[in-house]
Amino acid sequence: MKRYSTLYIALVCSFAPIYALFSLLSLFPIIGDAGKFITLSSILAPLLGLILGPEIGFVTVAIGGLIGTMLSPTSVFGPLSFVPGATATLSSGLLYQRRRFPLLVTYLLVLLAFCFFPNIGPAWVYPQYLWFQILGILFLASPLQVKAIDYVRKREGIFRLVVGIAGISLTSTLLNQLVGSLMFEGFFEFVFQEVDYWRALWQTLTLLYPVERIIITVIASLIGVFLVKALDAYGFELGGYNLKMRKE
Repeated sequence: MKRYSTLYIALVCSFAPIYALFSLLSLFPIIGDAGKFITLSSILAPLLGLILGPEIGFVTVAIGGLIGTMLSPTSVFGPLSFVPGATATLSSGLLYQRRRFPLLVTYLLVLLAFCFFPNIGPAWVYPQYLWFQILGILFLASPLQVKAIDYVRKREGIFRLVVGIAGISLTSTLLNQLVGSLMFEGFFEFVFQEVDYWRALWQTLTLLYPVERIIITVIASLIGVFLVKALDAYGFELGGYNLKMRKE
């Protein structure tokens, strides 16, 4: 019979409350929804994918996000507020495991759904907004993403490790932002029905969200290098490889 390893359960029980706590700490205000904030969990999400792998990391963030929502019921998407962060965790986990193609397809589908959301998507009202997301998907499809993954997997020097974690974190946090933006369209399409509102929103965010995502990437890479080195010292294998279910 297959059972989850004790280490798996322990790590989920350890990281889920930490993620919940981070989801209560504000990082940036959400432009267009007064009083709501992007939280510190945006920094932790891609790192959990590196540590726990895509599947286990996703479950951990989902549990932690739900706990955070219960502790802070004003979360912008209610019980579904964990979805963007869990997507970032899934992204970084897939990248570390070199499963880039399914992530690329997912990224492209989400990007198209967001761009061409009926009437209010940026493709209709302000295409310039998409410039950094287009760079993000080109980076994901390029050899540079492969190089970033190799830097993290091989760990040949601190500088390369920082660059590698930054490359993985950037893709993951951009997908986080993309999923969150698509959900924002879906949740608030009928609240803000004026096309002028959405045009002004995309115009305002055109330069803000790249800066926001770069800041998240820099902080995640600096924290991540210490986490990875600490886990290496204890013989912990990144990517969830030593957390697989085993037969007993």
